[in-house]
Amino acid sequence: MSTIMQKIKEIEDEMGRTQKNKATAHHLGLLKAKLAKLRRDLLAPPTKGGGAATGEGFDVTKSGDSRVGLVGFPSVGKSTLLNKLTGTFSEVASYEFTTLTCIPGVITYRGAKIQLLDLPGIIEGAKDGKGRGRQVISTARTCNCILIVLDAIKPITHKRLIEKELEGFGIRLNKEPPNLTFRKKDKGGINLTSTVTSTHLDLDTVKAICSEYRIHNADITLRYDATADDLIDVIEGSRIYMPCIYAVNKIDQITLEELEILDKLPHYCPISAHLEWNLDGLLDKIWEYLNLTRIYTKPKAMNPDYDDPVILSSKKRTVEDFCIRIHKDMLKQFKYALVWGSSAKHKPQRVGREHELEDEDVVQIVKKI
Repeated sequence: MSTIMQKIKEIEDEMGRTQKNKATAHHLGLLKAKLAKLRRDLLAPPTKGGGAATGEGFDVTKSGDSRVGLVGFPSVGKSTLLNKLTGTFSEVASYEFTTLTCIPGVITYRGAKIQLLDLPGIIEGAKDGKGRGRQVISTARTCNCILIVLDAIKPITHKRLIEKELEGFGIRLNKEPPNLTFRKKDKGGINLTSTVTSTHLDLDTVKAICSEYRIHNADITLRYDATADDLIDVIEGSRIYMPCIYAVNKIDQITLEELEILDKLPHYCPISAHLEWNLDGLLDKIWEYLNLTRIYTKPKAMNPDYDDPVILSSKKRTVEDFCIRIHKDMLKQFKYALVWGSSAKHKPQRVGREHELEDEDVVQIVKKI
């Protein structure tokens, strides 16, 4: 472990010394690929049994329709926020490292059950295995949204440090997956094609990165001005892209002028967990970033059930996904569905299993006789 840490430090030092220009792009790309491989080995060291031990998370049973992880440095108010939102008792104190295990709580909001995880405080160097950083960030990877809780007095310094720790563990915050295609093949060497002008990647840099991964035959297509980091993310294939909200806590301790500046920043939500300021605004933002779809069921000849919606994710919201969410055997008896709501052209519209549903649609499933 110490030798890997030494190698990582040596590469980071060399990257810090190297000037960034076209002449050094090839060398920097190679260093970044080596760094990504070392980080992967550090977080998932090979075991003697032939398997691979991934970074173990805290054993928390997933419950509810979605999962939000509270991440932050010690004593920024994560436990207080969890207590105020869910009523789950997570020990609160003014000294650091009060929470030593992962504490879950569930909140019902707009018909959806959202599980909130109060993760132990991150310390600098978590991505390198310090403290319980590995377990914290492994559990964060299982979430649908990350809520980074910051102290209003020092938000920017904490924000950058936490982002660095999460990035080092393969979590990409508020980013889309790179729009490039990487396909291995049996022969023909490395081919690079680009539909736009590429300022960061040339064929030599791509070949250097691929050779570090022992890839000698592949087709790479760039659809935007991708960087070496983007290509490495695609080759690694273990990156997770998720929405993130920065909850700036303890706003009662800063001036109005400072609060106005914070309010203009993207993905921010100023709160005071202790005084319960703007917790409704935070819940609205969590709902917006989770991007869930509520579907109401309507039994035949009865009114729709508006009290208990079926919750679908924005990426899986077809009638087929709706049926699977209710029961996996429902598709065997499925004939067609009747849909009322914004996704229907007329009310009701008779649709098949491929029809995409919208938020607050009403669905009646008609089964085969």
